[in-house]
Amino acid sequence: MAPLLPTIHDPSVLRHFDRAQLAQLADEVRTCVLDNVSRTGGHLSSNLGTVELTVALHHVFNTPHDRIVWDVGHQTYPHKILTGRRERMPTLRQQGGISGFPQRGESEYDTFGTAHSSTSISAALGMAMAAKQKGEDRHAVAVIGDGALTAGMAFEALNNAGVCDCKLLVILNDNDMSISPPVGALNRYLAQLMSGNFYAAAKNVGKSVLRAAPPLFELAKRFEQHAKDMVVPATLFEQFGFNYVGPIDGHDLDSLVPTLENLKHLHGPQFLHVVTRKGQGYKLAEADPVAYHGPSKFDPAVGLVKPAVAPKQTFTQVFGNWLCDMAAQDGRLVGITPAMREGSGLVEFEKRFPDRYYDVGIAEQHAVTFAAGLACEGLKPVVAIYSTFLQRGYDQLIHDVAIQNLPVVFALDRAGLVGADGATHAGAYDIAYLRCIPNMSIACPADEAECRQLLSSAFEQNHPVAVRYPRGAGAGVTPGLTLDTLPLGKGEVRREGRGVAILCFGTMLYPALQAAEALDATVVNMRWAKPLDVDLLLQMASTHDSIVTLEEGAVMGGAGSAVLEALQAAGQTHPVLQLGLPDRFIEHGDPGKLLSGIGLDAAGIEASIRQRFDVGGTAGKTPAARQ
Repeated sequence: MAPLLPTIHDPSVLRHFDRAQLAQLADEVRTCVLDNVSRTGGHLSSNLGTVELTVALHHVFNTPHDRIVWDVGHQTYPHKILTGRRERMPTLRQQGGISGFPQRGESEYDTFGTAHSSTSISAALGMAMAAKQKGEDRHAVAVIGDGALTAGMAFEALNNAGVCDCKLLVILNDNDMSISPPVGALNRYLAQLMSGNFYAAAKNVGKSVLRAAPPLFELAKRFEQHAKDMVVPATLFEQFGFNYVGPIDGHDLDSLVPTLENLKHLHGPQFLHVVTRKGQGYKLAEADPVAYHGPSKFDPAVGLVKPAVAPKQTFTQVFGNWLCDMAAQDGRLVGITPAMREGSGLVEFEKRFPDRYYDVGIAEQHAVTFAAGLACEGLKPVVAIYSTFLQRGYDQLIHDVAIQNLPVVFALDRAGLVGADGATHAGAYDIAYLRCIPNMSIACPADEAECRQLLSSAFEQNHPVAVRYPRGAGAGVTPGLTLDTLPLGKGEVRREGRGVAILCFGTMLYPALQAAEALDATVVNMRWAKPLDVDLLLQMASTHDSIVTLEEGAVMGGAGSAVLEALQAAGQTHPVLQLGLPDRFIEHGDPGKLLSGIGLDAAGIEASIRQRFDVGGTAGKTPAARQ
């Protein structure tokens, strides 16, 4: 049988395929996903689980005229393959290549940019209502996972959509598997809905016995619906005003295609519940969908293997070890994660301290206020959260934690650039958005050992503190086993030089030390973006001709701005060069190459300083962002 995938340059071809061709195409798409992700790294389990659903959606709906919004978007590789980007899949998540998430600028088929969860229903509803207002005949489809449905934003959108008369279809992709295992009452409800013996028996009879007799099969399907109604008289989603259909097998094109075709012709908001399996079609990913959620490069025939040489300890691992050690010492400590147990390093903590571990689901706002409530009662909450995800709980951070000056520690993973995940996941703004909040302190460890010390320092405070650290490993400075602290708001001089003083916030200390050797500059490890070590700053200003601030965060409003404010308050007019992330979004790519491209490697730092202060010749590198 001739391959079909090479003939697909856009989804319109799919609309002429019969069911057998669609099934063949799905197999070819699955193979394409596996082949490419094994070479580039990326999200695997989630994409293998949505192949048939993607094929069916593009077969039934007139995309891109009809809009499809993929929640989170880490399951859109089949969508990219079928929408003209198959030949670019080898560039997936590489610098200059295609994104691992939907991007409006990448393709007209990517109708809405996503990478954070639970936004799809709101966006699709906006598109559906816009079409109605403009008199355009088009459908809007939101595909959302059961994990993403735990977020309040999804329910806000459902509540709004239920009273809107528009062509909106919400598809619940129920794979019983978010990045971490899903939690909460809704997940239990969905599991109960699927596990009713009477309903399951009716479904199995209809599929296995009566399919050969079409009239009886139709009768069986009607009986299945009635059985479901008896088990679940009024589903949650019907109470929101949706016409609920399902659950159906999300890998069965014979079920998916006619169901979608029928729903396409119904009026009002529709809700389709499909059941899929992460890792479908690749046995290793089916068996361990968490491990294969976002693997690096691997051999599909072998699967994931542990490296022969143990890699350097990551900041996430440093945090996870510290959390367990501190919890063993202080019974007040509780750990909180918004559905990122593995990514935030809480697996061991959950095993050792299950009664003090809280996974609140994909609900960052709730996580922050929940921590505030715990702190009110004398506990010491540690919220393990990505820098970019804390943005979603900003009002709660101000209103519920900071105003009340509650002792909550925020362990901000993925601070700075994150590489292949790109701008949506980069922790570029935490210093800027936290620094302006009264009562908040911000620690910026330079390496793994200092990260552990500053976490201990944050925990002993009686006010909110954020400790920001990057993805992956740092300089490789092995942390100790003690819970020693460092003084609040105090830095240290790491290299004595003359002329230029480089004030470093975080892991930029190490490229700064390299640059300083060529410049004979002083290097200061500031450690804290707030409170700033003003005494040390003024000492540097009095003994050096110029000041350089260096941070892997946004220049605008960042730690460098804090230095300028402090100098101005002291009546100082020293020339200051601010180096950091420029005022633009940095797309995906290798982190080292990205930093080099904006002048934040050792050579780039040296070149920017030479250019600004006319210290010898320039190094020919692209200067970093500065103002």
